[in-house]
Amino acid sequence: MPGKRRPPAAAPVAAEDKLLLLQRQALTEEEAAKTKREILSRFLNDKLAKEKRSSTLNLHKLNAQWRAVLRDTKDKELRQDMEILSQTFERVMDCKDSVIEVSVGLVGVEPGLTRDAPQSPQSLATDLEEAEEQHAQALRSHLHNVDRLLQLQRCRLTCLEEGYDTQLEALKTEFEAERYKDGEGQQWHPLAVL
Repeated sequence: MPGKRRPPAAAPVAAEDKLLLLQRQALTEEEAAKTKREILSRFLNDKLAKEKRSSTLNLHKLNAQWRAVLRDTKDKELRQDMEILSQTFERVMDCKDSVIEVSVGLVGVEPGLTRDAPQSPQSLATDLEEAEEQHAQALRSHLHNVDRLLQLQRCRLTCLEEGYDTQLEALKTEFEAERYKDGEGQQWHPLAVL
């Protein structure tokens, strides 16, 4: 008996140990894969958040730069418009000053000056009459347009009322048909429900 062997009992223990070892390895690999997925997911989420912050910041920068460009462009346009209006105002003021001077008789046209002939008081009255006529014409045109819009609105309202009346009649007819169908021709009365 010194050479007792226990191979039949040792074999199942070794198989169980091998199975447990394989299960542990599988669990370890699964945990490692899970950890790797979590790290990768965390990394990607961090990267996405960083990218969102960067894109938001860049969008703000682009908007600020675009506004600056638009501001400069609008500034140039407004300065040009101011210059044109200033020149127009000066020209109109010179013309009116010359009309006033001629009407008062303080200044005459000197020979050799290449200036537009000043307007006479009759010309000023003619300009005033033309301006009044233009104003009256614009007022008539405006009132005509308002009348047309009112007429159009009244027609629209009439069409809507007719459509409403048609739908109301259709609903009444449908209601009456259902009432006679359910009550087999009996008259419905509101107090009959009580």
